[in-house]
Amino acid sequence: MNPTIEVLVPKEIVQMILESAKSLHPKETIFLLRGKTRKDTITISEIVIPPSATYGKGFASLPMFMMPIDFSVIGTAHSHPSGSLGLSVEDLNHALGKVILVAAYPYDRVDSLAVYNRRGEKLRLRLI
Repeated sequence: MNPTIEVLVPKEIVQMILESAKSLHPKETIFLLRGKTRKDTITISEIVIPPSATYGKGFASLPMFMMPIDFSVIGTAHSHPSGSLGLSVEDLNHALGKVILVAAYPYDRVDSLAVYNRRGEKLRLRLI
């Protein structure tokens, strides 16, 4: 874990991610995360449904050519219906932005979430 970096996420955004993951289960879901980075803090301020995203069993994808040019996007959030909070090689290879937030089955509490940097190092998550 990289204890020097803290990711702040509003409770409402966490709830939306968990509810979306639960409603699409057993398919994966994916969102873009908007926010700001300051020194040792990353603050998520908004989630965006990516255009033309594909949701499937064991994957969620978004066509990069459809992505708007938006420098406020600092990462992605997606679900793991398998229940694993760990990152896959695909997660790391297709990382977009600075953070990857994972919601794992059963999507019913904050312990169902983990956040990582692009190198796969776990970051501290704090609800605001």
